[in-house]
Amino acid sequence: MMRRTLIQVQIALMILSISACARATELKNIANVEGVRNNQLLGYGLVIGLEGSGDSQQTKFTPQSLANMLEKQGVIVPAASLKVKNVAAVIVTATLPPFARPGSTIDVIVSSLGDANSLQGGTLVQTPLMAGNGQVYAVAQGPVTIGGFSAGGGGGSVAKNHSTVGRVPDGAIVEQETKTSLTVNDMVNITLNRNDFTTASRAAAAIDEALGGHFAKANDGGVISVTVPEEYKDDLVGLISEVESVDVKTDSVAKVIVNERTGTVIIGGQVRITPCAVAHGSLTVSISADTEVSQPAPLSAGTTTATTNKVVKVEEPQAALVELKGGATIQELVKALNALKVTPRDLISILQAIKEADALQAQLEVM
Repeated sequence: MMRRTLIQVQIALMILSISACARATELKNIANVEGVRNNQLLGYGLVIGLEGSGDSQQTKFTPQSLANMLEKQGVIVPAASLKVKNVAAVIVTATLPPFARPGSTIDVIVSSLGDANSLQGGTLVQTPLMAGNGQVYAVAQGPVTIGGFSAGGGGGSVAKNHSTVGRVPDGAIVEQETKTSLTVNDMVNITLNRNDFTTASRAAAAIDEALGGHFAKANDGGVISVTVPEEYKDDLVGLISEVESVDVKTDSVAKVIVNERTGTVIIGGQVRITPCAVAHGSLTVSISADTEVSQPAPLSAGTTTATTNKVVKVEEPQAALVELKGGATIQELVKALNALKVTPRDLISILQAIKEADALQAQLEVM
């Protein structure tokens, strides 16, 4: 398992090393237009039609919710008298995409809230979906698909996929659209996915070159403001299309990511080290116990006795010493560490030690 993990680490290092030399990318791959965003929707509902796999009587809010729903339909039934097993209380979540118009449909996720065994075969009844401001933006309803099954009996059971979470494809109808403003004071703001002053400056210069004038300004490391040219006053979509298609040479921070729980190490291609020497060795102590049985001579009055002899063995392999020259690249670092035949967890310790020695020119982030 450790050998496989080490191979995965080496592959990740090579991929990152290659990606460090990648060419410029389009701006839309690393940035978004301010104001163009998704909105999360949430609702509480009931799934009915379950084959005895719904919430039990221990879930108190399900009968109350069912009674409230029936009351709206003109049927008055006390919640305490409802004893059903084909109903499950669920939380319904969805993502409202930007520019969604009333009448369009979106997918919803249905998750069991009580102790239902499965949502297989159930139908979600009409459920309003609200945004964080408390307004209803969509209404969901339809058959729930879980992409699997759950069955059992007689002390045995079999299941495929997660049967208490399902999906209703195109199950929600958008009732109202969110207001999206593409301009603020005749300016379009471009937000980078990752703050970086160098990338922001390069993006502003690339936009100016594409538009043929000084229209873009990097406000900080994350936002670029683009003044709308006269010829694009009535064609904001055309302007955004022109801006997001410009090529930008991105810059990245040298970083080493370490996950001590899984033994995973990711080293960025920008990582460099100053002159240092790395020695790696391990001390192995093994203790074994041998039991010897001593029997008395025939017809003697002695008794059989057992004695335990402990054997302590200490092995300390000769540590290898590898010199890393100043400005060594990631390939040289990996080659040197592989020469030491280190495991991923040893690699973590070595990197931390190099960082403590101020020889690692990168941010070390331990997860």
